[in-house]
Amino acid sequence: MKKLLSLLAVAALMPVAANAEVLSNVNLKGEIQTIASDVKNSEATYVRGTSARVLAGLSADLVEDVTANLMFQYANIWGSDDSVGKTTQNYLDNVRVVEANVVLHNLFCCLEATVGRQFYGDEDSAVMYLGPNHYNAEYNGYVSSVDAAKITYSDDVKALTLIAGRINDLATAGANGTDAIAWFNAVPTTGLASYDFFGADFRMNLTDALTAQVYGYDFRDAFVGPSGDVDSDAGLYGVKLALNPEDGIRLAAEYARNFGGDRLVKEHHNTGDMVKVDAAMDVEKFTVRGAFYRATENFFAFGNYTPGLLVGHVLGGDLAAYSAEGVSMFNLGLDMKPADKWTVSLDGFSFQTKDVKHTATYEADVTAKYAHNENVELFAGVGYANYAKMLGMDHRDNVKGQLGMLIKF
Repeated sequence: MKKLLSLLAVAALMPVAANAEVLSNVNLKGEIQTIASDVKNSEATYVRGTSARVLAGLSADLVEDVTANLMFQYANIWGSDDSVGKTTQNYLDNVRVVEANVVLHNLFCCLEATVGRQFYGDEDSAVMYLGPNHYNAEYNGYVSSVDAAKITYSDDVKALTLIAGRINDLATAGANGTDAIAWFNAVPTTGLASYDFFGADFRMNLTDALTAQVYGYDFRDAFVGPSGDVDSDAGLYGVKLALNPEDGIRLAAEYARNFGGDRLVKEHHNTGDMVKVDAAMDVEKFTVRGAFYRATENFFAFGNYTPGLLVGHVLGGDLAAYSAEGVSMFNLGLDMKPADKWTVSLDGFSFQTKDVKHTATYEADVTAKYAHNENVELFAGVGYANYAKMLGMDHRDNVKGQLGMLIKF
């Protein structure tokens, strides 16, 4: 498999490297994630079975201060292949390119530019992330990326990123989902979309412990406004403050707000917004955590914040879709390290409408991670959810069990 990927990668890089005498500093990179899960009561959106996702590719220096990245992806559900087998071509048809970019280092002595297909954002972001997610059985399929040009300036105090490109094949079934969702829901996928977007992200260290972030993203002709017409400009902007002292309580607070209309930063009367607050403190081998998240029913984003094993996972990063009245989520958690390679976590969640006026959905989870070595991790979890009647579920509770393996190289 490594030889095949190497040949494919080198062949794809050949036109870019036509004037390069030798490819140097060539590295194989990627990951393999396998997740098995089962639920007591199978809603259409919960997974019963085992899925696997493979990302594999190469990174290589073409010439001085120029790096090329190429990565392929493959995903499947165990047992989904025909009993008579498939041809090599059948499997190749399911291999997709998720990264294909060139990085220019020290551009104008102070910039870094990434041009081509790439991942973007922070994996734990509630507003913007395009890339592989982890520990989520409901979305362990093909990952999303973006065709874009990204320019970053950074030093020890600040970092500014500007990006412009085109998002491809996102599905409305999940904020960061792709057409692989159809495998899990066993229904034809609808709502696939491709559209242009522009964004800016500025981060600054105000002190050694306090950092600030301001961001904004505009999506062109992507969303339908209240009048039924497609907004020529729609997106979100926000600010985040994070306090990370060496000792004591770590805090983070974030506020984001949507806009939409026939011009940039115009708002509708029912504009969506979001508030997210996190707190954590280390006490010897324990970490005590707490989180609050509130979003109105109209808030849209491309985040990957999927708290818990049940409710947060199945919403796929779109927590505002919890109900027609938005969501308020409360979380208390405890992480502990009973042994060197082990991490065990306990979490409790309450999901309610944004104004906390209806019966809550309660969830309790126990998860464990075992670091076999620095590149291989095994993980497991059991979650229980008691659903609010307003969700219209056929049952009042559910239990989910999950086992997985994550290999990064």
